[in-house]
Amino acid sequence: MEAAFTATSAVTVTGLVVVDTGSQYTTFGQLVILCLIQLGGLGLMTFAVLTALALGFKLRLKQQLVAQEAFNEVSLQTARKAGSSIALFAIASEAIGIIVLSYFFIPELGWGDGLYNALFYTISAFNNAGFALSPDSLSNYVSHPGITLSVTALFVTGGLGYIVIMELLEKRSWPRLSVYVKIILTTTLFLNLFATAAVLILEFNNPNTLGMLEGFWSKLLAAWFQGVTPRTAGFNTLEIGALTAGTSVLMLLLMFIGGAPNSTASGIKISTFFILITATKSFLQGNLNVSFFGRSLSRETLLKALATATIGMATIFIAVFMLTIFVKDDFLDIAFEVVSAFGTVGLSRGTTSELGTAGQLIIMAVMLIGRLGPLTLGYTLTVRHKSHVKYATTEFPVG
Repeated sequence: MEAAFTATSAVTVTGLVVVDTGSQYTTFGQLVILCLIQLGGLGLMTFAVLTALALGFKLRLKQQLVAQEAFNEVSLQTARKAGSSIALFAIASEAIGIIVLSYFFIPELGWGDGLYNALFYTISAFNNAGFALSPDSLSNYVSHPGITLSVTALFVTGGLGYIVIMELLEKRSWPRLSVYVKIILTTTLFLNLFATAAVLILEFNNPNTLGMLEGFWSKLLAAWFQGVTPRTAGFNTLEIGALTAGTSVLMLLLMFIGGAPNSTASGIKISTFFILITATKSFLQGNLNVSFFGRSLSRETLLKALATATIGMATIFIAVFMLTIFVKDDFLDIAFEVVSAFGTVGLSRGTTSELGTAGQLIIMAVMLIGRLGPLTLGYTLTVRHKSHVKYATTEFPVG
C-alpha cells in the first residue's frame, strides 16, 4: 500500500508521503518517482491524448470532450498542439532550473550529489510535486536565498503555466496581454503578497517557526516561501505542524484555490476564484453583467466556474467526512490533509503517516480527482446533452 500511495502521490504531483523519500527509497526508486512526477506534471491527459493520436487512435466524443477540457481548448486539433507545446516548455524550464540549482548544490554536496539534488528538486519544483530528499523538506535552507528563491521561481513558473509564460515572452507589455493572462497575473500577485504578509504577521513571534530565525530579512524570506508554496508545490522551510491555527486555516484557502489552468498546479484554479469573487461583487453592486478589463464574462464560463467550485467543495466535504470515521485525529489536521490532497499540494500536519489503509485509499482518490480536475470528473460521470427547450423563468428566495 505504501508503494501504491507514493506512486499515486507522484503521478498526481502531490508530494504526500507515508515514508521518507530520501532514506526509504533507493536511487532507482527515486528516479522512478521522478519519472512519475514528470508524467503527472505534463498531465495525464496530455500524455494519454498525445500517445493515442501518435499511434493513430481516434477518440470518441466523450474522450474528445475530456481532452479539450484538460487543455482548456475548444477543438481536438488545438488541444493536440497545446499538449506538444506544454511538453517542450516543461523541458526547457527544467533545463534552466537544473543549471541554476547546480550552482548552489555542487559547492555544498560535490558534483555527484549536487547534480542529483539539482535534478530532483528541479523536476519536483517545476511540476509542483513537493517531493524532497530530506524528511524536513527544505527546512535546512530556510535562510538560503539562492536555493529558496530558485525553487520558488520554478514552482511559480509551473503554477502559472505555458500560456501565461509564452504570452509574457511574446507580447512583453501589459496592454497587449490577453484578459486571461491579466487575470492570472494580477490574482497571483495579490495572493502571493497577501499570503506572505499574513504568514509574516501570524508567525512572527511563534518560537517554533519565524520566531526562531534571526533578522527581519530571514523571517521575510521564510514567510514568502511558506506563503507562496501552499497554492502549488508543497515544499516547506517551516515545520507545518508548528504553524498557528490561523496560518493553517489560511493555507486551506490557498491550497483550495491552487494555480492557473494548463499548469502543473491543481485546485479550483486562480481563474475560477477570480470569477467567483468578481461575480459576487457585481451582484452585490446590483450589476448582473460580470465584467473586468473591458470585457464581459460569458454565461457558460460563469457556470463552469460555479460547477468547478461546487464539485471541488463536495469532494472535500465527502473526503473529510469519511476520514473522520476512519482516522482518529484532530479535525484541522484531517481537513488540512484532504485539501492538500485535492490541491495536489503535499503539505501535511503529520496525518499522512497515521492514515491507515482506508485513509490512504481515500486520500489517493482525492489526489486523483484533484489532479484530473473537478470538471473532468464531472464530464466523466455524466452524459452531456444540450436541451433546446426553454421554460418560463421563475424566482424564489435564496441566501
